[in-house]
Amino acid sequence: MRILTLFSIFIFILASCGTPKTVIESKKVIKGYWSLDNISYSEAGTYTVKLLNDTSRECFEGSSWRFIPNNNTGNYAINNGNCPMGERYFIFAIQEMDSDTGLYDFLLKPTNEKKKSEDNVGFRLRLAQLSDSSMRWEQTVTMEGKPFTISMNFSKIEE
Repeated sequence: MRILTLFSIFIFILASCGTPKTVIESKKVIKGYWSLDNISYSEAGTYTVKLLNDTSRECFEGSSWRFIPNNNTGNYAINNGNCPMGERYFIFAIQEMDSDTGLYDFLLKPTNEKKKSEDNVGFRLRLAQLSDSSMRWEQTVTMEGKPFTISMNFSKIEE
């Protein structure tokens, strides 16, 4: 009886240290191909923003993304002919922020084709919305001492 109790406690502790169920489910949903349809700002106006230390909003809109959650890697391709085109690579992680609200942190780190970071710089975004057909990332930065939110809206591409 005592061995059974100790074994049960061990299993409980082991299970509580694992990846949260919501993160596992999110990885299943995010798997596959996405289109970054539009990017919006919380404040009206015209801004020069370089997203992910890569390129402008105009270049990112219409880009194609692929997420491979079994090894936390992915890539995106800039498709706008007026921009520096080509495929970019990244590693990512989804971290549960608040189990009550269901919001997540999405960590994205640009890499080269061999999954090595050139400058060890990553980005923390809020995975504000995720469904089988759409996803929204939000990044809040400071502009003139006030919060400024960049929203990136994706739609799932059928494979």
